Amino acid sequence: MEFQQTKLRFLTTTLLSFIYLCSSSTKSTSCDKEFEAQLPYMTSNVTEIKGKSFDYIIIGGGASGCALAATLSEKFSVLLIERGGSPYKDPTILERTKFGLPLIQTNKFTSVAQVFKSADGIVNYRGRVLGGSTAINSGFYSRASCEFVKKMNWDENLVKQAYEWVESKLVFPPFLSPWQSIVLDGLLEAGVLPFNGYTLEHVQGTKLSGTLFDVFGKRHTSADLLVAGNVNNIVVLLNATASKIMFHKNVKAGKKPRAYGVKFIKSEGSTKETYKVYLKKDNSSTKGEVILSAGALSSPQLLMLSGIGPKNVLQKFNIPIISNIEQVGFKMQDNPSISLLVDTKPKWRVPDTPQVTGITDNYTVIIESIIVPVTHNLSRVSIAGKVANPKSQGMLELNNDDPRENPLVKFNYLTEKEDMDACIRIRELVGRVSMSRWVGVYLGEEHNEYRKLGEEESREYCRKNVGTFYHYHGGCVVGLVVDEGYKVKGVKGLRVVDGSTLVESPGTNPMATLMMLGRYQGLKIIENRIGSLL
Repeated sequence: MEFQQTKLRFLTTTLLSFIYLCSSSTKSTSCDKEFEAQLPYMTSNVTEIKGKSFDYIIIGGGASGCALAATLSEKFSVLLIERGGSPYKDPTILERTKFGLPLIQTNKFTSVAQVFKSADGIVNYRGRVLGGSTAINSGFYSRASCEFVKKMNWDENLVKQAYEWVESKLVFPPFLSPWQSIVLDGLLEAGVLPFNGYTLEHVQGTKLSGTLFDVFGKRHTSADLLVAGNVNNIVVLLNATASKIMFHKNVKAGKKPRAYGVKFIKSEGSTKETYKVYLKKDNSSTKGEVILSAGALSSPQLLMLSGIGPKNVLQKFNIPIISNIEQVGFKMQDNPSISLLVDTKPKWRVPDTPQVTGITDNYTVIIESIIVPVTHNLSRVSIAGKVANPKSQGMLELNNDDPRENPLVKFNYLTEKEDMDACIRIRELVGRVSMSRWVGVYLGEEHNEYRKLGEEESREYCRKNVGTFYHYHGGCVVGLVVDEGYKVKGVKGLRVVDGSTLVESPGTNPMATLMMLGRYQGLKIIENRIGSLL
């Protein structure tokens, strides 16, 4: 009874907010134009940017990169290199009713989403647009746990400030859709308790969390964070792919190689036609940094293409060795997922993002539901659970020397017994949640996906049906490839700030923490650099 009253209060508050905001919905279009006018200068003209110098060059305009660029611009000049285009005119990004469409209209070099298949045979996606995967994901925003923050040895007060900075710019309470209301009831009736109402914290039980979609159904991506910086200090280069980090290598002096610039190509161009940008010099010495925020696939890939990585991999592709760091590409992980279908056949329903999540089994299992298009006029309803902290680890290596191509990655899903046991448990929990509401109405109680299985049959089911929650991470892990300041070991003037540094996927999903990390590390860099001048 208590959770029903709490739910009713939440729904009433949300409805009143929706009615109030919709009364001024006619202002939405003009507000969008005003906002876009505040964005920093953006261009796809590579000849306009080539040869120029900046205090910081950030590679990758995703969750961490945009927050980092905005923060550093408060004191320094920043070039943000993004391999994709702008999100601001694309309805498949901006409109919640078109959620999921970028995943079914991919191409090799220019689509908003880039598809890749791991060596495990699992299809996955990554964002290729300013805003990164915040432009194509479900928009569910939830902080990391306090335990995770302590594990990463972060300043807890600064973490809180960084989260709040992000949330003040682009996070909204969810407007609970009819389907998500059914999901909420299903989780509670299945015993995923307590009901925590609306909270951004990572707490066990069923909860509603923040979203990147506002009450008008418009998506806000990490690109929106750029207006919070000094836009006069930011230049965004779109549709350009970084191909190599350039280093001064002074072997005789015994000094570490120092990054001094970046080579890049047009994303649709030839790999042989390269352009260069540089870090500014102070008294003939380079003081700025190149910062990789290109994501868990591209950051370790670009390190290797630049001569930083396992010696045997670099030699295989005839790449001159700058620093032999064996652990580049190590500890790649993805969260295994089991998804059960609520409907027997696809039909058209309006796509629906998760606003409700169930966190159970001592934080090891996370359950959500989604309506996602499978074609332009058909969609599927599913409820899925993920293994929150998998033990299985994989590896990333180069596939070729084209930075636009996917590297070779294997996550080794369910190879550890603990992960397989968790997968079996997820299937049981997801089935219980589904049974409480939908089986018999949508599928019939004898549907194969929901029937009880023996132990070995359950393991075989998990092996055949394991999927992804799109929360892959690792490859440039803190302590192995970068130090606690996120500086790449063995060289100077180079950092990595993105999901490749994480040891696990924090909280319900990593998005909130990656945006926080960009802000957090930007503040740390400013503090340390200014402090060194005093």
